[in-house]
Amino acid sequence: MSDYTMARRLAAEAAGTAILVGTVVGSGIMGVALASGNDAVALLGNTIATGAILVVLIMVFGPVSGAHFNPAVTFAFWLKRDITLAAALAYIVVQVTGGLVGTGLAHAMFELDIVQASTHVRAGPPQWLGEFLATFALLASILALLKTRPEAIPYAVGLVITAGYWWTSSTSFANPAVTIARAFTDTFAGIRPDDVGPFIAAQLIAAASAVGFFAWMYKSK
Repeated sequence: MSDYTMARRLAAEAAGTAILVGTVVGSGIMGVALASGNDAVALLGNTIATGAILVVLIMVFGPVSGAHFNPAVTFAFWLKRDITLAAALAYIVVQVTGGLVGTGLAHAMFELDIVQASTHVRAGPPQWLGEFLATFALLASILALLKTRPEAIPYAVGLVITAGYWWTSSTSFANPAVTIARAFTDTFAGIRPDDVGPFIAAQLIAAASAVGFFAWMYKSK
């Protein structure tokens, strides 16, 4: 558990999530503007920016709050009893709030309406399966390396999300706070509000599954 006060830990989670979402949304907007209609190029720009910022954010805020920036990660640590319920709920509130702020800031940077509702449809079992697998892979990179190589976690998280943009059908949201925030942008990164619930359900089920799997995997004789 961090030696920092709860106020500082919550500030770290809010700021980190805001910067993360601002990067996701902002790089999507910039990618589309520069890609001349080529969605692959836009996605590549979105991918590189997101993976890179995750490495930096975890290094910066990890010593303070653990650098969750993700209710699914916080939920997993609560299941492991590494964080209290009260602290977990507080983390989740500031993560969601920070994500919404990040979306608004990205819109402001590019002179778009601050508040939007996405019309980008992301629905159906294949995409829900993609979210399950993306979130399971993300939690694997954290839970396994906590046991073996904790210093490698920033790089592993950045890389697993970078890969997830391309190998999953959902482009690897893997984060309920990011999912909610992306419902409020009608840009490249958006997700229709009606599609948010199943994404979050898949993410939380994946988090619980990962906790169970790695508890079994690393259980001593």
